[in-house]
Amino acid sequence: MKGLRLEDGELRFVPDLPPPDLPPDEALVRVLIAGICNTDLELARGYYPFAGVPGHEFVGVVERLGADVSAAEASRLVGKRVVGEINAVCGACRACLSGLEAHCEKRTVLGISGRDGAFAELLTLPAPNLHRLPDVLSTEAAVFTEPLAAALGIQEQVPIGPSDRVLVVGAGKLGMLIAKTLARTGCDLTVVTRSGASLPEPLRARGAAVCLEEDIENAGFDVAVECTGNPAGFVIARRALRPRGTLVLKSTYAGRLEVDASALVVDEITVIGSRCGPFAPALRVLEEGGVDVTPLVAARYPLEEGAAAFEHASRPGVLKVLLEIGGE
Repeated sequence: MKGLRLEDGELRFVPDLPPPDLPPDEALVRVLIAGICNTDLELARGYYPFAGVPGHEFVGVVERLGADVSAAEASRLVGKRVVGEINAVCGACRACLSGLEAHCEKRTVLGISGRDGAFAELLTLPAPNLHRLPDVLSTEAAVFTEPLAAALGIQEQVPIGPSDRVLVVGAGKLGMLIAKTLARTGCDLTVVTRSGASLPEPLRARGAAVCLEEDIENAGFDVAVECTGNPAGFVIARRALRPRGTLVLKSTYAGRLEVDASALVVDEITVIGSRCGPFAPALRVLEEGGVDVTPLVAARYPLEEGAAAFEHASRPGVLKVLLEIGGE
């Protein structure tokens, strides 16, 4: 099969990768389209020692199921368009039994840790990880399910409502998606952008404001969400908070982050790491048109041009770059 392989920091197109073995409890999925996210870019920069096929945002069609998958699952999935939750879990460890499956002690993570990902023609995932798509939802919109779920996950961790002043630091693909979900809460929302950048009209219509990095100084926000993945973004988010405010870290960092722990203690700042989120609510929001993701697509590339797609996605200010892998 065709695919992209990452090894020793080098991403290359391989025309003859071996197809994945199909475990008895998993599904074989033919990938239609996949999105490049910041985590993929950070993997290529060496933030985590992953070797294999990267990619975890995808839409595909289930080709067949392993021998142990039930007939009911076969009826639900085979031949259907699906998206997939990226953590393959054991179901028996302490984290799983506590309802924290995303932190399973034995988990593999699609395209990130211990499991080849979506930047290839085929992938495998446990059948329960797969969500069948509503017929009315386009494949291009559905590829945003995983990052939209991650954005919605913030609201599972931090209650946010109309009385809250919320700052989103970073107006890239992740920041814009998070801003779109937070705007639905009715909060007093501000997005930090680079000079000259503007907010999409739907965000402005919901009352969101824009400000520049240099304008943020002890601004008294209740919640600041850091989406840039760089130390400068962390500094901006931190200094924007009121005492006893909440700092949400939504990005992975390739390098080390230096933190003034004393200042966090003195101001009694709550720091929350936020990673994955629930797929079912994300699919409902997409199906209902609650968040318009189509303006976030910056470019589309065939799989064979994956290296060029990564280069494009890494440029400052570029939104979502998609890899077109298979036909519907």
